[in-house]
Amino acid sequence: MIARNTKSILTKLTMMNVLVSGAALLLACVAFFAYDQVTFRQGLVRTLSAQAQLIGSNSISTLLFNDPQSASNTLAALKGSSNIASAGILTPDGRVFAEYTRGGANDILNIPPLGENQIQGYWFRRSHAILVRKILSDGKLVGFVYLRADLHEIDARLWRYALISAMVLLVSLLFALLISSRFRKSIAEPIVALAETARKVSQDKDYRVRVATGAERDELATLVDSFNEMLREIQQRDNALQKAHDELEQRVSERTRELVSANQELEAFSYSVSHDLRGPLDALNGFSYVLFKNYSDRLDANGKESLQSIRTAAMRMSELIDDLLNLSRITTSTIHREKVDLSAFARFIMEELCRTAPDRKVDFMAPPTAEAYGDARLLRIVMDNLLRNAWKYTSHHGHARIEFGSEIQNGRVVYFVKDDGSGFDSRSADRLFQPFQRLHSTAEFPGNGIGLATVRRIVQRHGGNVWADASVEKGATFSFTLGSMRNATR
Repeated sequence: MIARNTKSILTKLTMMNVLVSGAALLLACVAFFAYDQVTFRQGLVRTLSAQAQLIGSNSISTLLFNDPQSASNTLAALKGSSNIASAGILTPDGRVFAEYTRGGANDILNIPPLGENQIQGYWFRRSHAILVRKILSDGKLVGFVYLRADLHEIDARLWRYALISAMVLLVSLLFALLISSRFRKSIAEPIVALAETARKVSQDKDYRVRVATGAERDELATLVDSFNEMLREIQQRDNALQKAHDELEQRVSERTRELVSANQELEAFSYSVSHDLRGPLDALNGFSYVLFKNYSDRLDANGKESLQSIRTAAMRMSELIDDLLNLSRITTSTIHREKVDLSAFARFIMEELCRTAPDRKVDFMAPPTAEAYGDARLLRIVMDNLLRNAWKYTSHHGHARIEFGSEIQNGRVVYFVKDDGSGFDSRSADRLFQPFQRLHSTAEFPGNGIGLATVRRIVQRHGGNVWADASVEKGATFSFTLGSMRNATR
């Protein structure tokens, strides 16, 4: 590709020089031809005029004395003029008095009209020229001289000039071609070098190369210097970018090692919670149960209440440990994506909740289907936490309403769980999704503050978002989205 372009540049420069030289020579030849035609015709007219004047002077007496033979002898002197094809002397009324023709050719002597004050007139035709001159004697018209000149000589001149011009033009073009081949290097070679360097830079992404500068300091040298300066700046920016990239990779590598270490520590902590903490907690719970069952009759009312508080706190601690372990497993478990029906999950969970409290009056609404793409086990946990949350915070209402559904917002599917329960102040909505953060007391609504944090983590791992809208005693709406597979956290 570059070779073809290089050849094209050199060829264009050569053709430009040759065409310019050829056009200049051609215009010069055309101007020369035009000038030669004008001067030739002017010279022919002057010659014919002189001959007509001489013949007219010698023919006055012959016309006055009516001597056609003498007039013919006067015209016979035109044999020495090779360009005169025919001639004649005519009377004032246009009759032929004497005539001359070269080679015995018949020529009709037809005098074009002359003005009253016009002594002479001439006309150029395609193959000949005609000149007519009045013959005057003492100011009185006594006749006319008619001369007809052949123009074949001018055609021969044109052919000779055309041949000479063609030879001169050919020699000049060859000379221009030779000169162009020597001078084009000063223009073509820097452009070719510039194009070749640009190709190498584009192909190899090597910004260290430079275009060699010549000794001449012209516009091309300025272009080459500007191109080299551009390469120099790109090289500096590329080096800075590469350095930043290396530093970023190093930071990412370090951060990855830190995350791996943190995950390992989290797993170790989960193991410690599962084995080291649960053992003493189970012992505490077991001994408090034995103490309550076997020695409760020896305790007064305050002792029994304190013992019951110990057992309740131990059971709550056990539930808290279970929630922490579940949150840890959700954070580190692998996501297996598939198509799931969230509406089916919602109906099944609500049926379980209704069986636990058959006396409650709760209207539940859900669409026939609500398809999503994600991990079925984790999405079931999301639905379970949101619906149990709605079930819990509508428990103080005699007649409650819980709704699950989906809608399209800004081109994406948004799932929601809506209730008409106690609600909360919307300014505290962000606190809900933090672990152990609660907006109600445990005496009013039991719980550990882990459920919504678990929901948020699962949704984020699916590449989505979760948010809440609520008002005090007007219910709450929890909405979430699920991103595409490439946006999910592995």
